[in-house]
Amino acid sequence: MRAILFDMDGVLIDAMPYHAEAFKRAFKEVIDLDIDTRDIYLLEGMPGADLIKQILKKNMQYDNDEKVIKSISQRKKELFQQNEKSKPFEGVFELIQSLKLANCLKAVVSGASSHEVKTLLEKNGLIDNFDLIVTGDDLSEGKPSPQPFNKALEKFGLEAKDALVVENSPIGVDSAMKAGINYMVILNNTPLSLKDFTGLSQDEKVVSKKMFRDIKTASPTILNWCRNLNNNT
Repeated sequence: MRAILFDMDGVLIDAMPYHAEAFKRAFKEVIDLDIDTRDIYLLEGMPGADLIKQILKKNMQYDNDEKVIKSISQRKKELFQQNEKSKPFEGVFELIQSLKLANCLKAVVSGASSHEVKTLLEKNGLIDNFDLIVTGDDLSEGKPSPQPFNKALEKFGLEAKDALVVENSPIGVDSAMKAGINYMVILNNTPLSLKDFTGLSQDEKVVSKKMFRDIKTASPTILNWCRNLNNNT
């Protein structure tokens, strides 16, 4: 048996623009700080509080102030819930159905809260299509720790060689590498590019072979891996 371990936001569901806008507005409202959208995408996959700490640290402001961190986190959640209108990326439903026919296990592995993950999956008609959902509430450490993906392997009773991670962020790729799991990078509509993924102990040629323009383009390779057909992913 093989398993595909999907990140959710930015891979399956087009929610990252709404997350990014909510973070930007929250930082501005709470501490009058203008932040770079790319920083959010570079840190995507971290638990929200850790992402906030990293951005505060980069801007040399309030990085140890738990009250500020909590306030930004709460405001971000409010703004996201008020404004998000996310939908699955093109090709997601077709891929999930094909994976069912290929008899491949499917998991969502996200650093977001259980409520947020399950709400988005249910709203978008995806929640019943996965054999396992791992969220930040199941973990003591989020990405880039290997724990999220190791937890999925443990639940499935599989070894690292039997899984493939599908990610869209450097933090998520780092987590997969630390867990010893093969990975793919799906760009979809991220502002990041190849160079943002090449500082992870792998050279540009290695990463470029694992990078796909979008989930629809990547689907044949994912299916081939699931069926254990000849591919270099």
